[in-house]
Amino acid sequence: MNRRTFLKRSIGSLLAFIGLSGGTYYYAREIEPDMLDIKQEALISGKIPDAFNNFKIIQFSDTHVGFHYSTNQLAKLIQTINNHNPDLILFTGDLVDEPHNYNWGNDDLVKHLQKLQAKHGKHWIYGNHDHGGYGTDTVKKVMDNAGFNLLQNEHIKIEIDGKQIVLAGIDDVMLGSPDLQTTLADADPDLYTMLLSHEPDYADNTVHFPVDVQLSGHSHGGQVRMPVIGHLYTPRYAEKYVEGKHTLENGKLTLYVNRGIGTTRLPYRFLCKPEIHVFTLKAEQ
Repeated sequence: MNRRTFLKRSIGSLLAFIGLSGGTYYYAREIEPDMLDIKQEALISGKIPDAFNNFKIIQFSDTHVGFHYSTNQLAKLIQTINNHNPDLILFTGDLVDEPHNYNWGNDDLVKHLQKLQAKHGKHWIYGNHDHGGYGTDTVKKVMDNAGFNLLQNEHIKIEIDGKQIVLAGIDDVMLGSPDLQTTLADADPDLYTMLLSHEPDYADNTVHFPVDVQLSGHSHGGQVRMPVIGHLYTPRYAEKYVEGKHTLENGKLTLYVNRGIGTTRLPYRFLCKPEIHVFTLKAEQ
């Protein structure tokens, strides 16, 4: 971050949180964090087989359970996801906020996550809050017990009526060892390929590989956004692509950045509602 950008964001942050008083403070802390956006997106491609037409995928990300996001709130989210009857569920990292301080003796997380249902499975990748010195093995055990499959520098094929698409996932960029070359080893480049990467800015590397869509989180959409100024801060590797849809190299790769569910560092969301993505595959005729 250059000096001008740093000063802009520092001053903007100061003004924002001075302004977050009274009703605005209450809204940013108590109301908007529970105002879930359900973002519907159609993924259209000639590489999508007819057998996958109308195949529904739900992505959720960055729950940060434990930091002003409870397992009761998670239970409501899970019901919302199940109500959409997804064919595939994807979680793009950061399950709890501080794994090294979280009370893992309570198995509520497993019980809730087990209730997520999808005909073609539930898959996840590590985020930076899941990994490194925090609780890599502990988080994996919880997700394993909840019926989620970890994609850590690997890919799988999803098949319907003999037709296939590829789902790949890389290790966390910040605290892991991402290796897209290894991830896609022996994958058929002619198959429609989706990549899970917690950090969205990794897309600048992904675009050099046979990947059609990258799904990411990590940024929280900035979490606090101000009119005109926009987002005030995003973490490393979420500075270029902050939210929404991005098209790289004239459509070679499409990136979707999910704003996530929970909060971190500060318990506020302002003009930046939490969201899930509901993707529907469409075979281009």
